[in-house]
Amino acid sequence: MSGGLVALLDDIAALARIAAASVDDVAAGATKAGAKAAGVVIDDAAVTPQYVSGADPSRELPMIKRIFWGSLRNKLLIILPALLLISAFIPGVVPFILMLGGTYLCYEGAEKVWHKLRGHHAGETAPAVQQGPEAEAKVTKGAITTDFILSCEIMVISMNEVADEPLWVRAVILVVVALAITVIVYGAVALIVKMDDMGLHLAGRKSPGSRRLGELLVKGMPAVLAAITFIGTIAMLWVGGHIMLQGAYDLGWHGPYDLVHALEGPVAGIPVAGSALAWLVNTLCSAVLGLAWGLAVMAIVHPLLKVLPFGRKGGHEEGDLRAAAAGYRPGERDATP
Repeated sequence: MSGGLVALLDDIAALARIAAASVDDVAAGATKAGAKAAGVVIDDAAVTPQYVSGADPSRELPMIKRIFWGSLRNKLLIILPALLLISAFIPGVVPFILMLGGTYLCYEGAEKVWHKLRGHHAGETAPAVQQGPEAEAKVTKGAITTDFILSCEIMVISMNEVADEPLWVRAVILVVVALAITVIVYGAVALIVKMDDMGLHLAGRKSPGSRRLGELLVKGMPAVLAAITFIGTIAMLWVGGHIMLQGAYDLGWHGPYDLVHALEGPVAGIPVAGSALAWLVNTLCSAVLGLAWGLAVMAIVHPLLKVLPFGRKGGHEEGDLRAAAAGYRPGERDATP
């Protein structure tokens, strides 16, 4: 009897060790996958605040909440099942999906750089739209659509990093990544968009220290948003370029990858800082490659957008959405701007 109990306890202990090891694998896999997708995450956090910019402060958090739940549904109910099915039955397609997503990142990053150099701002040329609750719904829907594209890339990058794991481990890791990234992104977005309100509140207090901090927050938010947008653009080019570099190598074109590796060589052997410098060289090369590829794609896509029926409308959609957000105030009726 006691021998049976000891054996049972041994089995339970063995199962516990296996479970603990699985938890460790999931945690390690989620960390690895999330880190590789960080560039897209930064851009996601940089893009979303623009959709609620100008909205009534009382509507900012409800809008972010709706976008948060829409993003989570996108990841868990649409993207995750699709990726698991693809990885289980046609895994050879994954590298091409990854490179397609990398091309999108390069294109978006290059387009932002191009518009910045030309001094173009979508919100300045966006036509006015009707005001009212339907405008808020339109803005939210547009933000969720944009998030879907970024979420696809986040999940594909994450899955590619854990492709060697068993299917159920992949599924758990992707669920953890989806939950963690969505919470982090929209928690940061909520903090960013309410930072100016916090600053105004502190600026109205009697304490000189609180007033100075409040004024600093209010005055500093444009710079913070600009910095996040800049970092997000560089991150998109870096991640997109690296995906294209690695994808070309995996498909048999080794030249670009070998060239970057050769450029890393002279700095890799430097004591203490060698690894960091090699990573920096790889990152800069990936970003330059991403920018070049993105500009090449722009040269093809932009002329097509001018002749396709939906091209001109699509080019202003994001500006329209932001104008809708800026125009809505609770309690107002539809009015001609």
